[in-house]
Amino acid sequence: MATINKDIDTLVINTIRTLAPDVVQKANSGHPGAPMGCAPMAHILYSKFITVNPKQPHWINRDRFVLSNGHGCALLYIMLHLTGHNITMDDLKGFRALDSKTPGHPEANHGVDGIEVTTGPLGQGIASAVGLAIAEAQLAATFNKPKYELIDNYTYVILGDGCMQEGVQAEAVSLAGHLQLGKLIALYDDNHVQIDGDTALGFTEDVVKRYEAYGWHVQVITDGDHDVDGITAAIEKAKAVTDKPSLIKVRTTIGFGSKNQGLEKVHGAPLGEPDIESVKTKLGFKSDQKFYVPQEVYDFYKEIGKKAEKKTEEWYQLLDAYTKEYPELASELKRRLAKKLPNGFKEALPKYTPADPAVATRKLSEMVLNKIAPLIPEFIGGSADLTGSNLTRWKGAEDFQPPSTKLGTYAGRYIRFGVREHGMAAICNGIAAYGAHISFGATFFNFISYALGAVRLSALSKHHVLYIMTHDSIGLGEDGPTHQPIETLAEMRAIPRILNFRPADGNEVSGSYLAAFEEQERPSVLILTRQNLPQLEGSTIEAVRKGAYVLQGKEGKADICFVATGSEVSLAVEAAAELAKQNIKSRVVSMPCWELFADQDIEYQQSVFPEGVPVVSIEAMSTFGWDRWAHASIGIDRFGASAPYKDLYKKFGLVPDVVADKAKKVIEFYKGRTPENKLLRPFPY
Repeated sequence: MATINKDIDTLVINTIRTLAPDVVQKANSGHPGAPMGCAPMAHILYSKFITVNPKQPHWINRDRFVLSNGHGCALLYIMLHLTGHNITMDDLKGFRALDSKTPGHPEANHGVDGIEVTTGPLGQGIASAVGLAIAEAQLAATFNKPKYELIDNYTYVILGDGCMQEGVQAEAVSLAGHLQLGKLIALYDDNHVQIDGDTALGFTEDVVKRYEAYGWHVQVITDGDHDVDGITAAIEKAKAVTDKPSLIKVRTTIGFGSKNQGLEKVHGAPLGEPDIESVKTKLGFKSDQKFYVPQEVYDFYKEIGKKAEKKTEEWYQLLDAYTKEYPELASELKRRLAKKLPNGFKEALPKYTPADPAVATRKLSEMVLNKIAPLIPEFIGGSADLTGSNLTRWKGAEDFQPPSTKLGTYAGRYIRFGVREHGMAAICNGIAAYGAHISFGATFFNFISYALGAVRLSALSKHHVLYIMTHDSIGLGEDGPTHQPIETLAEMRAIPRILNFRPADGNEVSGSYLAAFEEQERPSVLILTRQNLPQLEGSTIEAVRKGAYVLQGKEGKADICFVATGSEVSLAVEAAAELAKQNIKSRVVSMPCWELFADQDIEYQQSVFPEGVPVVSIEAMSTFGWDRWAHASIGIDRFGASAPYKDLYKKFGLVPDVVADKAKKVIEFYKGRTPENKLLRPFPY
């Protein structure tokens, strides 16, 4: 059992309980109650269980800690400060200030070491922690050998009542129980308080029974305010349970020490100076000392840091010995950790000519996966119970499953997420955040809307996640408007720092995967058809990197320019052929990725959309946003309908003759006047 020194434990815990209110008070904004109530848990974890080395904060075998109730992030920032990470006392004083390193909720890849995943939207942290635990288990099964336990870290979580109520939490922890993730240990801050008041207002379920039903090992601590021994023993016991994730329900008092302790008043507002002074006096500190940390506390955590440094040094010595005995495996591990893509995967991408048969882009995606998944062993993910429709399982893939189920092994790379779209996306964030994988999740494009909370965090956190979305439009046909994602692409395009690919043929599918793998700090959404599409003259893999390119009509001045994505690019080609019969010259632009095109310089953009030529966009979904690129738009600004897809395209006017007629009206409108240039990228003020 971990050594317990109650005097220093009490001093550290009380330091946290007095420092957190100061942090929030200076910002005049934030949540002091959770840090004060969770102080014992956090201190016990960081002093007795979590091994992290601030001098090498990205060491792959470090333990991971996730504060899922991220509104209490003053607690995390304080712990990172005490443990020697790159948060200074001035950073604590700058809590929630403009451009500070200590924003209002923890952000991964924000320049602060020790923040593993972005939290704040409740439930996301515990769900992403499931991904961290999956990544650890998969990497360990892949690389560990007898005498060489290179990967054996734990993932620890603190979560609160709000996280417990979010659906994404339920999805993820259900899967974690099935997967028997024994190195995932969660401490539940059971303080009975949320913003509206006591949890009795709307949350009275038996959490213990629910988690036991999920397949978790569950313990209960009745006095989380003082019982350092009990919390320590519970974590030790949880570590001994290797075939189940663990939940420790810890009854705490929110805002411990405040005159309003135990009430919602301490949840989301500063305590006020008189109450803070009272707290400090109660806990044996001087009431007028602000942002005070006793030297003994710093010294205590400095010694803990030395132990972590020693463990890190021993690990690298182990890696050296491993490299001598297993040089190929060691080289592969080092390549992954360096974020270098393997040689040869680009050359393996399929290429097509117009003579090749028409194929659905979801099927073309499957062909790509069959070629590259064996070459990119860090690629891991799966489908939300739509494998046979998404076509995401490559030949020879092994399922990621507990060996005891005989359904697969932990070395497997294909995850059966079940019907859990939101949980899937959050888990993918955790897998990517671990640092040795590229993760992917798949479903029908319409149902990425179920997952938007986590997809948005993929972009905010710069996680390398691929979302493989099929059944992209009214082209899915008879399933009807409940499944037809009319507005979904506009939603996705509104999210900053995300790449949305809607490829038009086989070369563009290959190019989309190429760009998605190369763009390591932006998640990608691949949006794929159910219906067959022809292979196009003029398409190339490399052109996708530019986001948009001239497919046809490069020479001479055109009367009209069509721009389209996905299945509507071939429609634009057919409409251009209709106009050519009438001696009207068209340019056809394929635009598989708005975002990459927006990254290009203005000269390239204007070479694609030349001055003075009216632009008409064509896309079988909402026209929202196309006014950035086009003078007129052809699309669907209503919900779809249930019918065979060819009937739907005809009903909504997405057929060559109708498109050609509309293009002629645009040409006529602009006769005698010059089309206003579109803003092809944000003006550089």
